[in-house]
Amino acid sequence: MSIHQINPDTSKWWDLGACRGLDAAIFYPDDEAEAQAAKSVCASCAVQSTCLDYALTSREKAGVWGGATERDRRRIIRQRRRKD
Repeated sequence: MSIHQINPDTSKWWDLGACRGLDAAIFYPDDEAEAQAAKSVCASCAVQSTCLDYALTSREKAGVWGGATERDRRRIIRQRRRKD
């Protein structure tokens, strides 16, 4: 299912996440090495880019969102600022 096919009245993007039903602890790793398990789940997720956009927009401070750790997201934000 494409993110564009979601009926906004009945579904939310997070309902389609590959992470749905998984133990949330894997998305809050202690280090970058442990983050690989979460990143692998995100790699096959239909809403990965939407999830990452949400995390960047809302400035999520912890966890893996859209395949990006906190460190990754800070890097993305810095890169976007340089382009502007």
